[in-house]
Amino acid sequence: MKFTKQDLLTLLIGLFLFASCKNPDGVGLDVDPNTAITGTLVVSPVKSQLVPETAANTFGLNRYPLGYMTDPVFGKTEASLAMTVYPVVSTDFGTSPTLDSAVLVLKLDESSTATKFYGDTTNSKYSIDVYQLANKVENYKSSDVQTFNNALLGNFTGKIAPNTKAKIFDIVTGKADTLKTVPAQIRIPLNKAFIQNNILNLGTTGTASNAKFIDAFKGLYAQINKTSSTGVGGIAFFNFTGTDSYLQLVWKKVNSSSGIDTATVNFPIGVLVSNGSSGTSVISGVAANIKHDYAGTPVQEQISAPAASYNVTYLQGLAGVKTKLSFPDLTSFTNLYGKAIVNKAELVVELGGGAPAYPFNAAQRLSLYRWDIAQQPVSIPDYTTFTSSTGGDALFGGYFDALKNRYIFIVTSYVQGLIDKTTEDNGTFLAPTSFNNFQVVPTATSAERSIIGATNLTTNKLKLNIYYTKIN
Repeated sequence: MKFTKQDLLTLLIGLFLFASCKNPDGVGLDVDPNTAITGTLVVSPVKSQLVPETAANTFGLNRYPLGYMTDPVFGKTEASLAMTVYPVVSTDFGTSPTLDSAVLVLKLDESSTATKFYGDTTNSKYSIDVYQLANKVENYKSSDVQTFNNALLGNFTGKIAPNTKAKIFDIVTGKADTLKTVPAQIRIPLNKAFIQNNILNLGTTGTASNAKFIDAFKGLYAQINKTSSTGVGGIAFFNFTGTDSYLQLVWKKVNSSSGIDTATVNFPIGVLVSNGSSGTSVISGVAANIKHDYAGTPVQEQISAPAASYNVTYLQGLAGVKTKLSFPDLTSFTNLYGKAIVNKAELVVELGGGAPAYPFNAAQRLSLYRWDIAQQPVSIPDYTTFTSSTGGDALFGGYFDALKNRYIFIVTSYVQGLIDKTTEDNGTFLAPTSFNNFQVVPTATSAERSIIGATNLTTNKLKLNIYYTKIN
C-alpha cells in the first residue's frame, strides 16, 4: 500500500488527536478560559426536614387531577372533581323533547411536555362515579369538601389511555352522523331520566342565563370508586380550557314539517374568565378535592418525628409533602474562609433509596423557593434573574437528569446574600412543580413524587457546591 505525503500527514494528525484525547466525554466541550468558573471549592452541608404542604388553590388551573393511587412509600392519594356545567344560553329543546343520550366528556390534557398521567396505565382498571353536586362550586381549596347527592348518575370502568385518540360519531341535525377522531378522552353516560327531568324539562326558562341554570342544576361531581378499581392506580389530568370537555345532550323533538328531528348540544364544563390585570383568562367553575393518607408509611414516620435524622426525604405533588432546607455553615462562612466573592454556587439534589421505577417515576421538575419575612413564598433571586432572559428556566435548573438521577439548581446570588447577611434565611423549600409551570405554591397540577437524599455526610446526596474567591 502506498502512502502519499498528504496521506501520512493526515494519519499523523489523526493519531496525535486521539492520543491527546484522554477524556472522550469532553470532546467538543472545551471551556473558554474567559468564562471558566475558577476559585476554591467548598462543599457546604445542607440540612433537610420533611414538611406537609398546605392546601392548594385549585381555581383557574390549566389542568385538573382525577384519580386514586396506592404508593408503597407515599401511601394513598385521591383526587376528585367538582364541575360546573354551563348552558348554551336560551337553548330551545323544542316540542315534546325526549332524551336519547347524555354523556359527560372529559378531555385528557394534551401537553407534550408535562406528565398528563402519573401512575399505571398498563394493569390498573379505573372506576369513575358521577353524582350531582348539592351546592354550586364556590370553594376552591384542595382541602374543601364538595357535597354531592347520593344518587349515582353515571360510571366509567376501564383502563385509561392518555395517548390514544378516540373515534366518535358527530351528530349533525338533519344530516347523517359522521365518524371523527378526537383527542384522548373519557366518556361517561349519565342517567337519562335525571337529565330529562333536570335539563330538558326546564325548557328555555332553565337555560335563560348561566345563573338560572347553575342555581337549578348545581353541577357534577366525579370521584374514583375505590372498591371497583384495581391495581396501584394513578392520577389523570383533564383540560377544561377549550371546548373538548362538555356535557353532550342528544334528543328527539317534534318538527311540524318533517316529523321527528334529532338535535344535539354541548354544554361546556367550566368557563374562561378574565384573570384581572394580567390580561389572561383562566378556567372558573371547576375545583379539585385532594386527599392524602400516609398511615403506616415512611413519609408518616418523618412527619411524626421531624427532628430525627434520616438518610432520605420526600417530595410529592398534589399538595403532598415538601422539604425544608437550611444551610448551617453559611452564617459563619466569612469566619471560616474569609471575605469571599461567590463565583458559582449550585445546589445538588440526588435521588435516595435507589433509582425510580414505573409507575412511580421521579418528578420531572422541582421548584426551589424561599419564605419572606411574613413567611410567604417568593422566588429566590437567581430564578428571577435567569427567567428575565431567554432560556432562563433551564439555566436556573431543577429539571430531572435521568442519566445521573439528580437535580441541580444554580443559586449563586442567593448564597452570596446569605453569606453577606444581606438576605435572611426565613426558610428555603424544595417541592415538585409542573414541568411547564414553575410554582412557589402547593401544586395541584403535578402528581409526581421523588425520594431524595437527606443530610448525610457519608452519601452526600444533598449538598451545596460553592466556588469562591477570597478577597481582602
